[in-house]
Amino acid sequence: MTAETPIDAAFLAMEAAPEDEAARRRFHERLMDAELFVLLEAEPEGATLRPLVFDLEEGRFALAFDRDARLAAFLDAPAPYAALAGRRLASALAGSGVGLGLNLGAAPSATLLPAEAVDWLADMARAAAAEAAAVRPTAVRPPHDATEALVAALDAKVAAMAGRIDAAWLATLEHGDDAGRLVLAVAGATPTAEAGIAAAVAEAATFAGIEIDVAFLAVDAPARGAFERNGLRFDPPVPPAPTPPGRPGGDPGRPPILRR
Repeated sequence: MTAETPIDAAFLAMEAAPEDEAARRRFHERLMDAELFVLLEAEPEGATLRPLVFDLEEGRFALAFDRDARLAAFLDAPAPYAALAGRRLASALAGSGVGLGLNLGAAPSATLLPAEAVDWLADMARAAAAEAAAVRPTAVRPPHDATEALVAALDAKVAAMAGRIDAAWLATLEHGDDAGRLVLAVAGATPTAEAGIAAAVAEAATFAGIEIDVAFLAVDAPARGAFERNGLRFDPPVPPAPTPPGRPGGDPGRPPILRR
């Protein structure tokens, strides 16, 4: 049996509190961030993916699973599939009248999202990506307006950016006489990764109900010091260093293999 996943936990929390808007946002955020395994009509042809669509009483649905083990358990025989982010899947299905069957089977989060819900998710992803833009700071101060929900959401986002960024800081930027605006300053991101990072951070802010900008800092950016002094720092996990191979028989717990 597959262990409970973040999508399972968020879905169960939403089901337990149907009137809790924050719980609904957390579930949709987890869905947008997750890597989903999507059943396809045929093997991918270049960048073209054709999800396999099922006609059910409730409508037409593509099927996706947040673990490949759940996909395998659902199938009777091997089938083509692709792994892609939930936000990409929502964008691919948007406007087609096709909903999403998520984790169908024995998973706690098994559910059918109608086409209207998929369209809404795609709209949220597009709006978040369009609003995310790099900003040039003038004055940096601590993020006094940040909520616990936003901090938790950004912590999860940064944790998923391991290997793509060095660090990030949440702070408030002031421009002249305005009241300031929250910004997440990200250091060490490569140019090819910036769009995805900005979209992911903007989604966290959207689902937390707070507007936030994203700033990408070069290693030697003068503003980095201001963010380090005044911002709330987030550090992605450091991947473990590879263990060099030892000599045969050097580990008492792993005796050497004897050959005849």
